[in-house]
Amino acid sequence: MKLLISSIVGLVWLTLCSAHNVLLPPYGQRCFYETLNKKDELAVSYQFGDRALESTEQLKGDFVVYGPHNHEVIKAFRQVSHGDVRVTVPYDGKYEYCFSNENSGSTTKDVTFNIEGIVYVDWNDPKSDTLDGAVKQLARLTRELKNEQSYIVIRERTHRNTAESTNDRVKWWSVFQLTVVVANSLFQIYYLRRFFEVTSYV
Repeated sequence: MKLLISSIVGLVWLTLCSAHNVLLPPYGQRCFYETLNKKDELAVSYQFGDRALESTEQLKGDFVVYGPHNHEVIKAFRQVSHGDVRVTVPYDGKYEYCFSNENSGSTTKDVTFNIEGIVYVDWNDPKSDTLDGAVKQLARLTRELKNEQSYIVIRERTHRNTAESTNDRVKWWSVFQLTVVVANSLFQIYYLRRFFEVTSYV
């Protein structure tokens, strides 16, 4: 029992995972930092969205991971709506990852993201094939499932807004068509009455 408790406590300390939601400034960016050791894994899953509830657009942005030496670009994704990025860091240092809105003046664009810092474990080590290792793997799979569910929720909101907007347009187009049909019918009745009207002269 003590082994199980110590394994869970160790897992909490070794694997860091948190979810965030930030508003991106117009033509600006938001950056975050992680201090990692060689062979640690930085995993970020993200989704660009719109805080305006009536929005039907799938917004896009840039995501870039910078290394600690000379601010070199480790990975970059331009004009994407979502992503799931995993980077195994080549050396120790302070890594920076940024979400960019530099190509857009949107004031309601935000990004929902999950960040994980996974400490490197040598699986060739005989001690790694333990309950602790199994718990870590299970926790990682659970986090991936949770991240996927968060992504699906945001996509569902965007698609629902699109469907409601389309239904609204169809409704008003139907009203317009009905108005045209009624007006045409009244005009035909009036024209036929005038056509068959008998004019009498005294």
